[in-house]
Amino acid sequence: MAIKRHVPNLITILNLLCGVIAVIFAVQGNLIMAGLFVALGIFFDYFDGLAARALNVKSELGLQLDSLADMVTSGVVPGIVMFQLLVRALPGNGAPAQEWQASGNWFQWDFPALALIGLLIAAASGYRLAKFNIDDRQTDSFIGLPTPANALLILSLPLILAFQPHPWAVSLILNEWFLIGLTFLSCYMLNAEIPLFALKFSDWSFQKNKLRYIFIAYSLLLIILLQFIAIPVIIVSYVVVSLVFPGNKGVIE
Repeated sequence: MAIKRHVPNLITILNLLCGVIAVIFAVQGNLIMAGLFVALGIFFDYFDGLAARALNVKSELGLQLDSLADMVTSGVVPGIVMFQLLVRALPGNGAPAQEWQASGNWFQWDFPALALIGLLIAAASGYRLAKFNIDDRQTDSFIGLPTPANALLILSLPLILAFQPHPWAVSLILNEWFLIGLTFLSCYMLNAEIPLFALKFSDWSFQKNKLRYIFIAYSLLLIILLQFIAIPVIIVSYVVVSLVFPGNKGVIE
């Protein structure tokens, strides 16, 4: 019984470890590996809740641990990735980097200062996760864009650049004004009072989860057809579908 109680928390810790590894890759500029570990962390994030419900071992500790892990995997990492994208998009590289020495100038940097705007995503994610923990309205649905969905949106950008570098996509993604606008939109959507349906299954019946099953099938089809470009399309579709069916928790009447 004691072991069963800790299974969801162990899965959550795997999410946290994936997030920490993703941070290391993102700081080094390896955004593809960062995206891989974020996706793996989100996978664990989904199944820790599923395990908690299946084993009936929900706990306050699990709730807090889940948010702490999400802060790293789905908050800090997308903030760093947006920073790295802005570094590539913005003109100029700041002051030249110097090898560290005790008598050196501590106020030198090798990136455009405006790129720090990308880190607002991490701040907005932290605020959203703190609100989520004290908001009893978000048990079966969400208010505002969930941090994993936002993380997937941001992490899809370097994947598109690497694997589907269509000229229009590269031009758009490496446009500094697009990235800055997306950063502010992301921060807003994370904390907006917009109800969104959750992909949480209390049971597997089709009637009670019709919207979820249809949306998952739609998402899989888009991924097959569009590959990584499908990710932002799916996130936008998720918001649109939620607005079309306000208050819907997965059932289409």
